[in-house]
Amino acid sequence: MDDKTLENELKTLAKKNHAQIYEIAPREIVVSEWVRWRCKFGCKGFAKHLGCPPYVPSPSETRDLLKEYSKAYIVHFKGIPEMRDIDPKSIPEDWHPFLKGLISWIGDTVYELEQHAFYQGYYKALAFAAYPCVYCDECVAEQSEGVVDLSLKRACRHAERVRTSMEAVGVDVFATVRKLDLPIEVIPCEGNVYGMITHTNLNSYGLLLVY
Repeated sequence: MDDKTLENELKTLAKKNHAQIYEIAPREIVVSEWVRWRCKFGCKGFAKHLGCPPYVPSPSETRDLLKEYSKAYIVHFKGIPEMRDIDPKSIPEDWHPFLKGLISWIGDTVYELEQHAFYQGYYKALAFAAYPCVYCDECVAEQSEGVVDLSLKRACRHAERVRTSMEAVGVDVFATVRKLDLPIEVIPCEGNVYGMITHTNLNSYGLLLVY
């Protein structure tokens, strides 16, 4: 399959999943150390999910990975599935499961795009999702006590489907998507309280590395 045909098919698959894709040169993807620090200091998902730090590659490893690719696509997701309005006070403290519809939509879509490219002969295809993984109600990492150990990844119940988020491996999603003039903002929360989301007009992003 030639590159243009693949791109058209990826666009069709994205549209079927109510998403859009935009080509970006891998060298334009911004990777920064501060992003990983925000995972450690500011996200309740740190060390609770096998698709999150410290179980995923570092920013330096991400930079090395991107050097091996020449074509990529940003995948844009608008809103929250089946949710037009939201009451910040109704959102539980552990709000990632509350957004399972959104997170699964992104994870399932980027996985489908990756698999399609892979089986069309683009064997380097690799996808990145967004937010902490929600395929399980409780990740084996969260169930485990004691020292954080990378070997826990062998116990992942959905290892074939889980794809790390861009932010987890150090990608500055804000700086990257703004290069394409795509909309993005900090998720607005009532009273600046983490997780108390005030509206559903979110812009979320995944990534597909192709070749």
